[in-house]
Amino acid sequence: MEYGIKNFVKHTMQYAPWLLLLFGVDAFGALLLWLADVQAFYALLAAALLATALLFLMVCLGLSRLEGKREQAFLEFLSDPDEYHEEALLKTLGMAQREYISLLGRKLRDNQAAYARLQVQLSDYEEYVESWAHETKTPLSLLTLLLDNRREELPQAVAFKLDYARNRIQESIGQMLFYARLKGTRKDYLFEPVHLCLCMEEVLEDYKPLLEEKRFQVHLHGLEGTVYSDRRGLSFLFGQIVSNSIKYCGKDPELWAESFQKEGRTVVSIRDNGIGAAGCDLPYIFEKGFTGSSGEGRKKATGMGLYLAKGIAKELNITLDADSKKGQGFEMQVSFPVVNLKDGGKNF
Repeated sequence: MEYGIKNFVKHTMQYAPWLLLLFGVDAFGALLLWLADVQAFYALLAAALLATALLFLMVCLGLSRLEGKREQAFLEFLSDPDEYHEEALLKTLGMAQREYISLLGRKLRDNQAAYARLQVQLSDYEEYVESWAHETKTPLSLLTLLLDNRREELPQAVAFKLDYARNRIQESIGQMLFYARLKGTRKDYLFEPVHLCLCMEEVLEDYKPLLEEKRFQVHLHGLEGTVYSDRRGLSFLFGQIVSNSIKYCGKDPELWAESFQKEGRTVVSIRDNGIGAAGCDLPYIFEKGFTGSSGEGRKKATGMGLYLAKGIAKELNITLDADSKKGQGFEMQVSFPVVNLKDGGKNF
């Protein structure tokens, strides 16, 4: 009701110049009537003004209803620009406007068809990327099995290089999969209780060849808590932070991982004693393709690791806070939301 009154007032104000014109015509007629017959002027002036106002209000009421129908038809047409809604809109318009609406309808339908084709292509692309990645994992699994069972038969240097190459390929495939996952239309996250220590140990095991190559000392403290999250996504997030520490390590590298409670939230801190990030770089470390301005590691970096970590953190409702000073190491705090497990983890 209130909307209808506001709509009527809006349309009435739109036609206010016509009311002024009518009153102007009344004034001119009243002047002629006054010159012709003063008594008739006084008798008919009030009636003429009242009739003009009533006629204007009636016309405005009719036009307001027509405008309301036209607006509703236009909104329905924009929501679904098929021929049925186009025809319904055309019935509310004048001849001069129909040609433009017909042109608009054809253009919107063409855009809809093009969008539908792009959606199909995107879906096919997602399926291809996922299929390719999973197919590639098969020879990687065979390589892992070979290294585990025949490591003693291989020269130590050869085994290490194969393990190193396997880890790099696996990391690249993981990044590609999660990039497609973030940009795709389908989400398949499975939220469940995840033990922080076990999750971190699995990540460190995957990066073991790289950590050993750089002679890292790893320290785990207080990672006995459990969080409610997607296991694959969380492992990927931890992995990108660890990978970043490996790329930008210094002499005698060390890596610390610990958890603590802060304002009712579980926070995991992952820090290193590497080259750190310059103050001017810190605000941009999560940007796509950003590799920083210091360190030899940036030559081999793609700038995708922390970008993907930020993306998956957003999907999992996790907060990332980075702190670093050039030459004084790098720290990433991963803060998990408070979860009420009584409602199945729906409210977090």
